[in-house]
Amino acid sequence: MKVDGKNMRPIWFNRDTRTVQVIDQRFLPHQMIIKDLPTVDAVIHAIKEMVVRGAPLIGATGAFGVYVALKENNSRPEDDLWLSGQCDRLRSARPTATNLCWGVDRVQTAVSKASAGDARIQAALDQALAVAEEEAVNCRKIGEFGLELISDIAVQKNGQPVNILTHCNAGWLACIEYGTATAPIYAAFDAGINVHVWVDETRPLNQGARLTAWELGKHGIAHTVITDNAGGHLMQHNLVDLVIVGTDRTTRAGDVANKIGTYLKALAAKDNNIPFYVALPSSTFDWSITDGIADIPIEERDQDEIRYIQGWCKGKITQVLVPPLKSPAANHAFDVTPARLVTGFITERGMCDASEKGIKALFSDKFTTK
Repeated sequence: MKVDGKNMRPIWFNRDTRTVQVIDQRFLPHQMIIKDLPTVDAVIHAIKEMVVRGAPLIGATGAFGVYVALKENNSRPEDDLWLSGQCDRLRSARPTATNLCWGVDRVQTAVSKASAGDARIQAALDQALAVAEEEAVNCRKIGEFGLELISDIAVQKNGQPVNILTHCNAGWLACIEYGTATAPIYAAFDAGINVHVWVDETRPLNQGARLTAWELGKHGIAHTVITDNAGGHLMQHNLVDLVIVGTDRTTRAGDVANKIGTYLKALAAKDNNIPFYVALPSSTFDWSITDGIADIPIEERDQDEIRYIQGWCKGKITQVLVPPLKSPAANHAFDVTPARLVTGFITERGMCDASEKGIKALFSDKFTTK
């Protein structure tokens, strides 16, 4: 995607320095800071502290992390026990997004099939690059399939703006290119459709207000930042035509784990007969589970993410305390939306119902795990 005329991705391999680099998303939209990831510890820190975030990007970062491990300790590329330990560290960096394990597993498998030494390091790099490219292609396809939804609404509205509500940031910053939830929006805008996006601020870290709004603004897409609790009101007053969100882990039966607050948007959409779609690549499905509420681990993060709010003041980024100093906070990072509240999924293979039968119709090759 372009930022001020320059092609950018949230993660890339710098072939000149042989270093993995990322946009440090903690400082957006006010500062563009590029960060090197030269060590496994740096990769893990980037994932844990949300230097990088979003399921597909976390998966790609984990994939590159295996390469970084081998490059950092290039005297041990043939030590499978050591590498397994490093991969376990990467997998445990964050618990909810299934893409992290998927990305690490793919690269570890590729390394295990390589001959020895430098060939294993190169195999890790090649596979990590492949993961990133595949996720970019998948997101482009999600946009193409989701375009049909927005186009149909545009025809019904006779050129009036199609109002789309999204939650958190499921844009290219989270997904290498295009995004998941935003991919159909970009496709519609580029096709000349009049679109407007309601952008949930997404407390506590404001990924909507900081990141989605920044992305859409750079692309020229009309948008309005709203409080997290305003969505239901807008739906009641016919100001939302469609809800599209992303996901960090989705079961084979269609339950969806996404940023905290998604469940409430789904309930409001159901009550107001508004389509609620989830956009995701196949890497975000967890093919091994069916019960999202029981089986998806929900990350609990540092309470200070709630207690303090970050913003731009007098030429610098600063944090301010909101509640009383001694008031505790509970920071559940995700919630689970049951499949019954989801209208359908938008994937790289097409759209389907949010059910095991619907998902299997697109991904029968994945249904080998019981």
